[in-house]
Amino acid sequence: MFRSSSIILFLSIASLAVYGQNSGTSIASIESLIRSQQYEPALQQIRSGLRAQPGDFRLWTLEGIVFSMEGNRPSALDAFGHALKISPEYPAALRGEVQLLYAAQDTRAIPLLEKILKTDPEDKTAHEMLGSLERKQGNCKAAVEQFRLSAGAVEAHPDSLGAYGDCLVKTGQTDTAVGVFQKLSALLPGQTWPKYDLAILLVETKQNDAAVQIIEPLLASSPSDPDILSLASEAYEAAGNTPKAVQLLRQAIVLDPANPNDYLNFASLCLSHSSWQVGIDMLNIGLQRIHGNSSLYISRGLLYAQIAQYEKAEADFNTAEQLDSAQSLSAYAIDLAEMQQNKGSKALLRIRAQLKAHPESPWLHYVLARLLDTEGPGATAATSAEAIQSARQAVKLKPDFIEARDLLASLYMNAGNYDQAITECRQTLQFDPSDESAIYHLLIALRRSANGSQKEEVQTLVKRLSALQQSSLHKEIERNRYKLVEQKTAPAQ
Repeated sequence: MFRSSSIILFLSIASLAVYGQNSGTSIASIESLIRSQQYEPALQQIRSGLRAQPGDFRLWTLEGIVFSMEGNRPSALDAFGHALKISPEYPAALRGEVQLLYAAQDTRAIPLLEKILKTDPEDKTAHEMLGSLERKQGNCKAAVEQFRLSAGAVEAHPDSLGAYGDCLVKTGQTDTAVGVFQKLSALLPGQTWPKYDLAILLVETKQNDAAVQIIEPLLASSPSDPDILSLASEAYEAAGNTPKAVQLLRQAIVLDPANPNDYLNFASLCLSHSSWQVGIDMLNIGLQRIHGNSSLYISRGLLYAQIAQYEKAEADFNTAEQLDSAQSLSAYAIDLAEMQQNKGSKALLRIRAQLKAHPESPWLHYVLARLLDTEGPGATAATSAEAIQSARQAVKLKPDFIEARDLLASLYMNAGNYDQAITECRQTLQFDPSDESAIYHLLIALRRSANGSQKEEVQTLVKRLSALQQSSLHKEIERNRYKLVEQKTAPAQ
């Protein structure tokens, strides 16, 4: 980033002096007026010169500099634009326009920065600016490369350093990100968020003792911050201090009782330490406060399964599936409001009409089956049969359609066809071994099948589902927890 508007503009003027020595208009005189902040006389001389030499890109650049100094961004951009039309590679005009565009985080600065770097590949400031803009565009891979090329320049600027660290995390370069956030924490000693993010990365990279060292001062300064308490709980558990982890997580739940992640973390602790009933009791409290969260039901179902209360486990798995089904329907643009108002027939008519026009669409067959399934186990035999047929067709047209396979297994179970459900679940798991729906469908179907002797497999499935649930919970929490704070973008000092 350029160090300040006054410095960059002064540098532009200095470069103009060389170009203007033989000009009929005194470039040096205009520069002197600008340096002494006599902007109106400077503009008068510039305009006089442009009347005589309208193609003089140096004068257009000087006009852009004056307007920039006065804070007239539109006129400055217009003047720099004129200069670049006449001389597209002119460094002073390029840098002047880039400075204005970058200050507004305007991505039109990107091609101009690329021009600057084509001429001067060692320009660390331009690399840093380009990295920040690439990151804004969501192109973290390119941003990381630009930040690296900026060498030490980025390390003096908190905003750029934070953006660099963020992109390293998003591109999976966690170990390198740890070093960046250590530097950022040192650069901003009075702010909490860099240390918080550093602690997250240390936990993620299993540097648990180091994470605890970072977190303890945060706990002391912010003892009522539920996010810090939750992170601290995870760090202490990873470091082997389970009592401290439980204590901190209970505090987090008291302070933020509507946060489902804390209840899920508590359930995870209980699963890890065979404290089944304690976890169930906590999830009961969570479900009283938080409605419609399928993960809470899955976690409680897992705890019920651990104490062999399979009926309750099955009920929780079914509730979770119903909640997830509503979400998947909305993803296919079905009017759920109509269905909730008992107007599902309109949606059915619409889907049937679309299927006539597009009979080879697996998505439409899936949606039809899902709509027909809204009646659940109480559906008529004809409705159930049509739903099964439509789901089968979706799977036939797209064998790796996991959602359709999950639905088909559920339909088989509703119809009492547990052996077919078992077969479908096993096929689904060949496509996606981590499909949680297929695992708990298989778990339930095995228990209800005529050959109800697979207790060992049922227990294996419970453990497998528990591990998947804890893994997905960890990933979700890490995504939601990350607290990179963007400062207002300004030229670096």
